[in-house]
Formats: sequence, C-alpha cells, structure tokens
Amino acid sequence: MMNPAIQPPGRNRSAAAALKAIDVEAAAIEGVRATAIEDLPPALEILDACRGKIIISGIGKSGHIGRKMAATFASVGRPSLFVHATEALHGDSGVVGPGDVVILISNSGRTSEVCSFALMLQEWGIPRIAFTQNPDSPLGSLCDATVRLTVESEADPLNLAPTSSTTVTLVLGDALAAGLMEAAQFTADDFGARHPGGSLGARVGNHGKEGA
Repeated sequence: MMNPAIQPPGRNRSAAAALKAIDVEAAAIEGVRATAIEDLPPALEILDACRGKIIISGIGKSGHIGRKMAATFASVGRPSLFVHATEALHGDSGVVGPGDVVILISNSGRTSEVCSFALMLQEWGIPRIAFTQNPDSPLGSLCDATVRLTVESEADPLNLAPTSSTTVTLVLGDALAAGLMEAAQFTADDFGARHPGGSLGARVGNHGKEGA
C-alpha cells in the first residue's frame, strides 16, 4: 500500500478538488438560507392550499432533482408527480387539472421548454412556483412565487456542471416538504401507512409498538 505522504501529485489534486466541492456545496446550503426565509412562506401558502396534485417540472439535471422532490411530497401525504417540461408540450400537460399546483425548475429561469409550460399554466389559471436564481427572469415573471436558487458558484473545477445549484434545489424541496408535514400535522402513523415495506416501514412499525 502506498504511503499517503507520497501520493502522486495528480491524486492529491483530485482529492483537493473533491474536498473543495464538499466545501462549496456546504457553503451554498448555508448561503441559501437568507433568501429561503423570504421565499419559503409564500410558496408554502400556495402548496398548503393545493387540493389537487403537486406537479414538478424541469429538464436535465433539474428534472432529476424534480423527480426526487415529487417522490418526497408523495411520501409525506401530498399527491405529487414529475412531468418533463418537453413532454408537457407534447401532451403530458394533460395530467394537470383544477386544484393542482406546479413547481417549475430552471436555474437560469430561461429554459425555453420550462417557460413555455409555465405560460400554458398561466393561461389555464394553475398556480405556479418557480425555482430559479433570478425572480425577474422569464420564468420568475410567469409564476406566482419564486424560490431563489442563490449560489455563488457550482462545485466542479470548471464552475459549469450543475452541482451546487442542484444541491440547493434539493434542500429547498425538502424544506417545503417538511413545512407541509408540519402544516398537516403529519404523524409517524401517517408516514407508516405509506411505507409498509422495507427498513423504513419496520422502523415506523417499531415506533408504533413502543408508543402503544
């Protein structure tokens, strides 16, 4: 085994870049809190009033985060699904109905497919929440509330790959889910009813027995 003190220079640089990425993303999470204090309450008010589905939409890496957000909302008692913004423009917008709320994710706020979908929803009178860096962007102007993705830089060495921006998107989505759980007084029993299988289900089942 190679002595860590004499690691090849390339390996040292790689490790330094990896550790720096952690630091950058941690700072991004801490930094977004200041804007979240202002942005989350209006978004929570819209979502708590939702009597239909919470629909998440985006493309690319934002879309992958959107899928996780939808899964989290559903797991805490808020019917939710993900719709790819491009597919929404080719018929999948049909899943949207009265009483629904749509969260649209675009870091730049200029993603054409996401903005086009937002415009459709505006014309239909569907409440819309933007996840974007700039509330004055085209997407922000098309939505009823904006949750700002405030990051100074991405975490990769080129400052190009969606890293810090997707991390704060995920964190803010989780924050909204936590807020909705509190608003609905969502209990461990409620959670257990939606997670009968796997280790989570076992944990909740044991919790219920202990509390009986």
